[in-house]
Amino acid sequence: MRSYKEEYQYWLDSPALDEEEWKELSAIADDEKEIESRFYAPLEFGTAGLRGIMATGLNRMNVHVIRWATQAFAEVVRAEGEEAMKKGVVVCYDCRLNSARFAHEAAGVMAANGVHVRIFDELRPTPELSFAVLHYGAQAGINITASHNPREYNGYKVYWSDGAQLPPQHAAAVAEKMGELDLFKDVKRMDFEEAVKAGFIEVIGAETDEAFLAEVMKMSVNSAIVREVADDFKIVYTPFHGAGHKLVPEALRRLGVKHLYPEPKQMVIDGNFPTVKSPNPENPEGFYLAVDLAKQVGSDLIIGTDPDSDRVGTMVRGADGEYRTITGNQMGVLLLDYIINARKATGTMPENPAFLKTIVTTNMGREVAERNGVHVDETFTGFKFMAEKLAEYKRDGSYSYLLAYEESYGYMVGDYVRDKDAVTASMLIAEMAASYFKQGMTLADALEALYEKYGYFGELTMNLVMPGLDGLEKMRAIMAKLRAEPPKEVGGEAVLGMRDYQSGTVSVAELGVVGKTPIAGSNVLYFELADGTAFIVRPSGTEPKIKVYILAQGESRADCDERIARYKAFAESIPNLA
Repeated sequence: MRSYKEEYQYWLDSPALDEEEWKELSAIADDEKEIESRFYAPLEFGTAGLRGIMATGLNRMNVHVIRWATQAFAEVVRAEGEEAMKKGVVVCYDCRLNSARFAHEAAGVMAANGVHVRIFDELRPTPELSFAVLHYGAQAGINITASHNPREYNGYKVYWSDGAQLPPQHAAAVAEKMGELDLFKDVKRMDFEEAVKAGFIEVIGAETDEAFLAEVMKMSVNSAIVREVADDFKIVYTPFHGAGHKLVPEALRRLGVKHLYPEPKQMVIDGNFPTVKSPNPENPEGFYLAVDLAKQVGSDLIIGTDPDSDRVGTMVRGADGEYRTITGNQMGVLLLDYIINARKATGTMPENPAFLKTIVTTNMGREVAERNGVHVDETFTGFKFMAEKLAEYKRDGSYSYLLAYEESYGYMVGDYVRDKDAVTASMLIAEMAASYFKQGMTLADALEALYEKYGYFGELTMNLVMPGLDGLEKMRAIMAKLRAEPPKEVGGEAVLGMRDYQSGTVSVAELGVVGKTPIAGSNVLYFELADGTAFIVRPSGTEPKIKVYILAQGESRADCDERIARYKAFAESIPNLA
């Protein structure tokens, strides 16, 4: 294995670099830290694929890393046999800088390896890629996107034949292949345009959109409500310069929304995201233009989708006239309650209904489901785990799921997508908002009514960022310390027990291990506090940070807020453990 200095020199000497790339690397010749940062190790290929800052280097996102990963992925597909190669891959991309180029490079490598390629004619939402893999019976999918990350990032997401992101064994196979291949010498390539002319690459577009939208609209539970209020009901929408710009407005119009106001500046496709610091619908500050427009047109509701349109955020006007965020946890609860009641009202509730949540998602969802006779299952963070559970339901004929969601603004319904889907979620949010509008309520009012009915719950997700070369080591040290010496109390509240989802053990203070968790194999520590709060710690799988989730419940909102404030202060001390 080459040292980072040797790797740097290897790249500098490679004829594969163009002049611009060579100049970029030559310019850092005297910057030891930058050389080390770019070449100390390759980007790690996991179940979420690759994600990193765009620049020339082994630990960055660029055409060379894209080709290398695709060559490895092509070999994994080829290993499945001739039929898998014919089924081929579907390639999709978002609005980010270099996304189209990276997608074309990936398509060219697949074609050179004899794997048939279908590629979208322009940017598309991530859920449509998942749909297309299933719709065309493809063996795999590639999506060039960094989701809601800042503008300097790009990513390489990979999907398998079930439409979900790559399962661990296939991700491990790709990572292993990458380790065997020389990044420059072992990659087969074909010119994109030549491959299209030769029929190795097939360009898809409008016909796939229509097939996808037909499935999206089937998820509407009661579109008649939207038509009843359509003359007065208004929605402001922003795609944050990204891939939701066509299909989300189209889905809302097909639902019957007459007064839809897309935010004009953010409807412009631009990977520089010129109007926002971060194109993340979890951040309310990004909605400032949409809020101005909503005030201008008199809309109660704002919907925003992230650059690859798999996450959706909402803001709603309160009684004071100001707009506030409905969190991912809150929106999931609203949607779950709405779907249950609307299906009951329309006589469309399936037998044995189920609801899926992750272990870090609010427990209010469980309360809503169980009180309505809906089965609940929990999975690890990531829709690939939810997709596995749905496949299990289908195989066993056990349950029909109504909704699957994560706290991080991702929602999934139906049987045509195996990933979070902001197109369908936006349509359902609009229908739900119209239903409450008919009752003279906003989604803020509806949420208050749910708290009064089901009890008060409060949640906080914290990101403890640990950048730099020592960041990963620091994260490992913190998790090891928490395992070896679990806290006896958090924010003054006694810790009753700890679930270690890595080993699958349940421990109780003074007694040690007393049981097993229903699922295991993920680096998550779940502390149960005496007041019913869940305090959860896990390292991020895609970024250098530890995530802390505080899931509280109490007698009132003030009660929840007070508990969250105490546990937040404890969470802020966690980096000192390393």
